[in-house]
Amino acid sequence: MNIEKFIADRISDPKQDKGNISKPIVKIGIIGIALGVSVMFLTVSIVLGFKKEITNRITGLTTDLVVSNININASNEPEPISLNKDTFEIIKKLPFVNYMQGTAFKNGILKTETENEGVVLKGVNKDYNFDFIKKYLVEGRLPEFKEGEAGKDVLISSSLAERLSLKVNEKMLVYFISQHEVYDSTVKDMIIKYEQRSRNFVICGVFKTSFSDFDNNLSFVDLKQIQRLNYWNENQVGNYEIRIKDFEKLEANLETVQDLLGYNYNVGSVKEIYSNIFIWLEKLDINGIIIIVLMVIVATINMITALLILILERTNMVGLVKALGMSNGNVRKIFLTISLKLVGKGLLWGNVFGIAACLIQQYFKIVKLDSSIYYVEYVAVDINWLYFLGLNIGTFIICFVMLLLPTLIITKLTPIKTLKLD
Repeated sequence: MNIEKFIADRISDPKQDKGNISKPIVKIGIIGIALGVSVMFLTVSIVLGFKKEITNRITGLTTDLVVSNININASNEPEPISLNKDTFEIIKKLPFVNYMQGTAFKNGILKTETENEGVVLKGVNKDYNFDFIKKYLVEGRLPEFKEGEAGKDVLISSSLAERLSLKVNEKMLVYFISQHEVYDSTVKDMIIKYEQRSRNFVICGVFKTSFSDFDNNLSFVDLKQIQRLNYWNENQVGNYEIRIKDFEKLEANLETVQDLLGYNYNVGSVKEIYSNIFIWLEKLDINGIIIIVLMVIVATINMITALLILILERTNMVGLVKALGMSNGNVRKIFLTISLKLVGKGLLWGNVFGIAACLIQQYFKIVKLDSSIYYVEYVAVDINWLYFLGLNIGTFIICFVMLLLPTLIITKLTPIKTLKLD
């Protein structure tokens, strides 16, 4: 029989500790660990969920990689680009590429009877992947595309619709400034001519992503409209958007595409284009680490306090078993066994409450947020079981190491001194 385990089981038996001063302290220690673990689970899940949700919304409205003309200007209307069919197919068939599509942007002024507002039109074609937008379509339908004809459908955001009181099936008049080269007989050279042009669109649908940076002025139209406004041919686009299969390999995939195209084209990533948002997301990791460290410190302090009370309450027992020949190491083992049982209880309840809270928020979205500030309308949660396992193992190991310290007091207790106290 393992005598240390037997004594530890007797001491930790609820029937044996009635009236002991350590009972409420031990309960507080268990509650402290349970709360700490629950908070750590929630912290990790919320940080991961928030980063994942924001990243998905940015890449859903834009893309992962963007191939554009090397001639960069301050506008989001770059020089047109046209990849030959062979190059396009080679990139499209790369193992890490999910899909590749041509798009273009055009700034305009939306005019209503009472107001004018700036808008950004994103030109897309029939091959454009609308899977993300479909999830956030709140009214109407997606744009329809006709072969050889520039469609008049426009998909607008709910933010724009609310501000200008626009409704589905209504007409939307947008003014543009277009530029193109013309021959000037006076100077006998090509010059850039600017002209005002307009287009009447029909609102086909309304989407709402709650991402104010895009919802405020982004709309989707037929790519042919942008091509004609810019005097481009049907093979020219503003850029090529590439969606990759693994976002974690973004930088490596970018280098592969850049090497393939050479430096005649610019290849950028969503992290570069929206660097301010991604830097902000990275800082969330620091906040999460700080919270986890604080929770571990609180949990270990609670358990150290509980263990010290247990030892001091049983100094007579310590002296007695030492007098009977038990070594300091074996006595320490008794109290470590008790403490680790308490840590185990705390971890168990912490897992139950933490995982339950995460699942409730994930499926019922009880806690809401102001989307104008946080870009999402609820607290996003992403449950990662590997991280949960790591938190459990890490907390257990840290508590075990820290609990070795208070058991050193046992080495200072001698049978003569402790038995005299009785």
